[in-house]
Order: sequence, then C-alpha cells, then structure tokens
Amino acid sequence: MTFAMLAVFLLHVLLGLPLFISLLAAAIVGFMFVDPSMIPRMMPQQFFAGINVFSLMAIPLFILAGNLMNVARLTDRLMAFANLLVGHLRGGMGHVNVVSSVFFAGVNGSAVADTSALGSLLIPTMRKEGYSTAFAAGLTAGSSLIGPIIPPSIFMILYASLTNTSVGSLFLAGVIPGLLLGVAFMGMNVWYAWRNGLESRGRLPTFSELVTTAVGALPAIVAPFIIVAGIVLGFVTPTESGALTVLYVALCGVVLGNLNFASFWKAVVDTTRLTSAIFLIMAASATVSWLLAYAQVPSQFLSLLTPYVDQPIVILLLISAITFVTGMFMEEVSALMLLTPIVVPVAAMAGVDLVHLGVIITLNITIALITPPMGACVYVAAAVAGLDIVSLFKTIWPFVLTALFVLLLLIIFPGLTLWLPSIME
Repeated sequence: MTFAMLAVFLLHVLLGLPLFISLLAAAIVGFMFVDPSMIPRMMPQQFFAGINVFSLMAIPLFILAGNLMNVARLTDRLMAFANLLVGHLRGGMGHVNVVSSVFFAGVNGSAVADTSALGSLLIPTMRKEGYSTAFAAGLTAGSSLIGPIIPPSIFMILYASLTNTSVGSLFLAGVIPGLLLGVAFMGMNVWYAWRNGLESRGRLPTFSELVTTAVGALPAIVAPFIIVAGIVLGFVTPTESGALTVLYVALCGVVLGNLNFASFWKAVVDTTRLTSAIFLIMAASATVSWLLAYAQVPSQFLSLLTPYVDQPIVILLLISAITFVTGMFMEEVSALMLLTPIVVPVAAMAGVDLVHLGVIITLNITIALITPPMGACVYVAAAVAGLDIVSLFKTIWPFVLTALFVLLLLIIFPGLTLWLPSIME
C-alpha cells in the first residue's frame, strides 16, 4: 500500500499537478487498499480535521506580520543596521547577508521570503565586491535557512500542533541553533574572503552612527521579543501573539509613514495566497497521515528501529537521514505533517526530548530547501542571480554540508537546544 501511494504521489508531482491534489490522489489509492467505502466518509472528515486546530491560526498572522514588515520598509532598516555592524569587515557584504538573515528570521520565519528579499538586494552588491555569482547566490540561499529556526517559525507551530508540545519552548530552543547556523555561514564567508583576497570595506562606524541606525531599526528588532516573551511568559497564546505582532507592525508602519491602504492590502493578498496554499497542503497531508496511522505504518516503522531505542543519538541520526531524504523529494510542510506522527513514538521510546526532536526535524526539513531537486530557496536564488538552476545546485553542496554539520552538533549536544528553554521554565 505504502509503495503504491508513493508511486501515485510522485507521478502526480511529475505531471505538475498541485501538491495537495497529489497527496489526495495518494490517499485515495491508500483507501482502495484499506477500505474503499471509507473514502466518502473519512476523507472529508480528516481533510477538515487537519486544519481545524486553533493554534494553527497563528500561521497566517505571523505571515501577515512579516509581509507588513516588508511593505512598511522596516526590513530596510534591519539591513542598514546589519551593514553598519559587519559591513566594514573583510568580505563585509557576505557577513551582511548572514546577519540580515538572522534579523529577518525574527520577522517572518520564512526561508523562501528571506531568499527573495535579501537576494534581490545583496547578490548584485556582493558581485561588485568581488564575490562569484554562484557563491553569492549560495550564501543567500544557505543563510536563509536561519529563518525557520529562529522564532517565529511556521514549521515549529505545525510540529507543536501535531505533538502537543509548547510553542514557547520550541521557539526558545531554536534561538541558539539559529545563531549557530549564522556563525557557521559567516565562517564559510571568512574562508571565501581570505582565499579570494577580498579586502575590508573601510572604516569602523562611529558610536553615533551605530546608535542612530540602531534606533531606526529598533521597531523591527523589538517585534521578535514581543512574540517570544509574550508566549514564554504566558501572557498570550501563539495566536494572540501573532495578532499583537500584526497590530504592532501596522502601527509602526503608519507612524513612520510607510504603510498606506494600498500596501496594507497587498500584504493581506500575499498572506491569503500563501496561507491558502499551506493549509490545503496541511489538510491533504493530515488525510494521508491518518490513513497511514490506521494502516499501522508507524507501528511497523517503530518495530524496525526498536533495536536502537537505547541509543538516542543513533535514533536521531536515523530519523534525520529519513527526514532529510524525504524533504529532498517532498514539499516541506507535507513532509513535516507526514513524518512527525511516525517518528515521534520512536523518539519518545528512546527518551528523546520532544522539544529537542522538534528542532532537529525543523532543521532537517529546512535544509531540504537548498537540496535538489525541490530546493525552493535555490530556485529563487538562481532566478534572482540570473544563474542556471543546474549549475547552482552543483555548487550548493558546501552550504548543505555546513548546515548538516550544525545539525550533527545539535544531535550530539542536545543542551544546545534545551538549555534556553530550561532556564526560562
């Protein structure tokens, strides 16, 4: 049954059909194996149940907050601040690229959006500084992986809804891993700048320049703290936090004079389109997940890994390998929705903390955004840089390996993810 469903799914994807239709077609095939009479009864029920979760309302609100931040030009202030902080160093624009991704991560949590926004501005500038187009595009795509790790994170909200895990703990657990990714990519940039003889861009900024730019960027910098603090301290739910963030960003845009009705409406329309796509995929994925659970596929998977349940690191490595490969060939939201119910019982039996597992799965799913053949961030970076997609996929592997090295560190040292949530409890 599983292989038949996979074959039908891949066939529909190759034919170019929408992903949620491909998933529903696979579900229909699965029901034919289990019980065809369940199709008219269980498919609509599970399709609706997959999105009938109150906490998922936070997703469109965080997406809207990020879109409002962009149209209100608050992200321009973040980039200016990043430029002043590290732009004067050797290979400065590469460092600006990574630091800007860290700042952007606290705004919308979308890797693809970060690639698009940063790439259009920074790839041409990096080329002028002496970077190759391939490295500039690769660094832009790679550093955008920080977006879904540092809060807010759409993937973590989905994972929390599937596992009944605290969103606040997941958000806190993603901070250090996200910063580690940033440090790793900045290390790559240092090596590239040294090897290719890129020079420093000049003088250090004065204290007054730093203060002025920091004050200008403060409205955007404050937003992530509002999100995390409100949830962690128990003042608001993730959904209420999303609504407050939207209100805060909108007020900042109006006060600064950069947000009008036309730009607000554009942000709403963009949010509606993206949210609709995400929720359709979630609903279809939930249908497939229920069917796999009904057919006891998770139990079969659990039996295969039972010999290793006394070795949590081995379990996490196996889960990571499965998630990584799955993410290469499946859209990230659907991969997360399908795999989480299967791997969580295995990890729990091995004594793996579910918050730690959430960060590991999120990073695995996120890395798939820069791997062939479906790496969305690579497609965006290639389009922005004017590169052939095949050539960029050939040069993206050092960035993939760098992210996998950070993933390995997190698996071996779980304290890197669990320390911050533990001290805030």
